[in-house]
Amino acid sequence: MSTNHEPASPRAHQDQPTRRPRDIDAFVDHFLSTMCEASRRQILELLAPPHSAEQGSPPELSVTAIARALGLAPSTTSEHLQRLTATGLIIPRREGTTIYYRICNIHLVQAFHDLVAGLHEEHASRRSEPTNEDVS
Repeated sequence: MSTNHEPASPRAHQDQPTRRPRDIDAFVDHFLSTMCEASRRQILELLAPPHSAEQGSPPELSVTAIARALGLAPSTTSEHLQRLTATGLIIPRREGTTIYYRICNIHLVQAFHDLVAGLHEEHASRRSEPTNEDVS
């Protein structure tokens, strides 16, 4: 019985999926599941409009202002803000009885904006391509 002790070829290694530590995968999963809700994405867009990193510091808004802008109940808005806070995307600041929120990690939010823009472009290109039904 012979045993092959030759190292695997570099090509074989390149075909393997990238393995990340479990805690990184858990963070990515938590982030993406948080962002799968439209109201939370809209909150981030209020707090960090696309390309706001280049335009100075992003705005700080109260729960009431966010709720009013999105047409949501303040209690629903608070639940979404708590989820975004737990994910580490925003941080609260209390001033008297009012809580203000601002972006904590503008680079992570900007990366998310870039992802959404890329998905928008992909969706638009798929809509403009002829389907099998169109080709006869």
